[in-house]
Amino acid sequence: MSLQGKKIAILIAPSGTEEPEFSKPKEAVEQAGGEVTVISIEKGEAKSVNNDLDPGGSYAVDKTFSEVSADEFDGLVIPGGCVGADKLRADEDAIAFIRAFFEQSKPVAAICHAPWTLVEAGVLEGRTITSFPTLKTDVENAGGTWVDEEVVVDKGLVTSRNPDDLPAFCAKLVEEFAEGKHPEQARSA
Repeated sequence: MSLQGKKIAILIAPSGTEEPEFSKPKEAVEQAGGEVTVISIEKGEAKSVNNDLDPGGSYAVDKTFSEVSADEFDGLVIPGGCVGADKLRADEDAIAFIRAFFEQSKPVAAICHAPWTLVEAGVLEGRTITSFPTLKTDVENAGGTWVDEEVVVDKGLVTSRNPDDLPAFCAKLVEEFAEGKHPEQARSA
């Protein structure tokens, strides 16, 4: 599937985002022809991790949340990482940015601990998702249904559990981004 002409936002925390959950979806979008913008809480370099503790790579931040609007993008990728996802969910601008994608019916892909940001954004009511297993109670308390599956697609929302699921996650996010807006995405915003 081609993402030619599609602009995709990918989030990264200043530190603590899981390396493959950032790099593999970014690569998948770029290989499909999409234009990726790396967005974070602060400018400069963001440092990723492997297995939440081991140092990963460093990535240049293209824009901060204060410099962008969901209006500018066709889709959103939210990588996991326990520390990174926790930093993102604590940032009001990040949560407002994420919520706007749902309000605008645009596809969103979140993996591992990233659904914490969806809980914080209040967009899981009536949705079926997966995540890292420790988020199950958080998802259910936010009104969502949690399932233990490799990848779950719910009307434009793509979720997966962990780095082992990345091949299925990347394939589905490219597919959903290629399809464009999903009117039912806004129902949970």
